[in-house]
Amino acid sequence: MLNSFIKCSLLLAQLISLSMIAATCYGAPLPSITLKIHQEIIKAEVASTPASQQMGLMYRKELPENQGMLFVFNDKLSHCFWMKNTAIPLAIAFIDASGKIINIAEMEAFSESSHCPLRPNPYALEMNRGWFSKRKLGPGSFVEGLPRP
Repeated sequence: MLNSFIKCSLLLAQLISLSMIAATCYGAPLPSITLKIHQEIIKAEVASTPASQQMGLMYRKELPENQGMLFVFNDKLSHCFWMKNTAIPLAIAFIDASGKIINIAEMEAFSESSHCPLRPNPYALEMNRGWFSKRKLGPGSFVEGLPRP
């Protein structure tokens, strides 16, 4: 009887923990900002906490045309990305501290392949796959409106 009670208590604790994570990731919307690359205006959700960065665009079914997610890191490391649990094919621009795009990677939905910057990046911007190439934006393009890391 005591063993069943302990198992049920552990299960309940796990469920509460998962619901708190879900509330953090899905409950409150992330802050958003307006970015500009050449003449393109982007509305980007800002993922600046470890929880929001880990969740990213996972489990979403669509991403509007000129919307994306900006990842803001508070360190001087290289940050690689993968597409586990992400159903939307995405393009990611790795951006340096000055706002210059370092490199761009096209990512397949649900892929666990790593996509990494060529050098450390305090920012990464995810958009729909092909978004950057359709607009002829690439390495060397500047992103305006970035928040401070």
